[in-house]
Amino acid sequence: MDDTTLLRYSRQIMLPELDIAGQKKLLNAKVLVLGMGGLGCPVALYLSATGIGELILADDDEVEISNLQRQIAHFQNSVGMNKAKSVEATLTNLNPNQRTTLIEYRMNSSDLEQRLPSIDLVIDCTDNLKSRYLVNKICWKHNKPLISGAAIRWEGHVSMFNGSVRDSPCYQCLYPEDDNLNETDLNCSENGVVSPLVGVVGTIQAMEAIKFITGVGESLVGKVIYYDAKRSDWQKFNLAKAPDCQTCSS
Repeated sequence: MDDTTLLRYSRQIMLPELDIAGQKKLLNAKVLVLGMGGLGCPVALYLSATGIGELILADDDEVEISNLQRQIAHFQNSVGMNKAKSVEATLTNLNPNQRTTLIEYRMNSSDLEQRLPSIDLVIDCTDNLKSRYLVNKICWKHNKPLISGAAIRWEGHVSMFNGSVRDSPCYQCLYPEDDNLNETDLNCSENGVVSPLVGVVGTIQAMEAIKFITGVGESLVGKVIYYDAKRSDWQKFNLAKAPDCQTCSS
């Protein structure tokens, strides 16, 4: 690290748990962020600011004016632009040394299979169950840690899944696919969401990513954090592996 890099990250480097060794881990990390919406925007901003070496930003959607209420990495002049490309432009202004790879289409199982072997961590910021189930299965297959978050109306939650941790549950243990949950119930466009909530949830996802990469603190593997914004209430619950889970119990 040169003097400019040391100065940029000096407030982190002075933390004894991180130091220069921890900052080097961040600078060498490669993270895939799926979804550049309400959660993906703060995740990308904070990971770039903190010094993640390479960010792979994936989103097939375009910025709409209704997104600007909460998706803070997009701006008025971003409307009509692909979301991944819009976030990349913002990150370039934030951190000119940021390395990014853009995926401007919806990734399928083959795409994920190809990308995951070279990635250190996946952060799921998508807003539909079909994508979440797919990402969960491919991450579990390749033994890649996955940080998942969701926010709707006034409530949000975050968890982490890691097949390399003994008895770790997976996303499907939290929301069994066979329950046929109504995806509309989890869609902001149908139910609404208060603006800062996605920032709270996305920021927690970013923090969990930093902790995992640097090895600092305790992860959320086997736990779920719930946040009720109306009551300013935080709760943490244990999440056990489902004995009949089709993904992680076989």
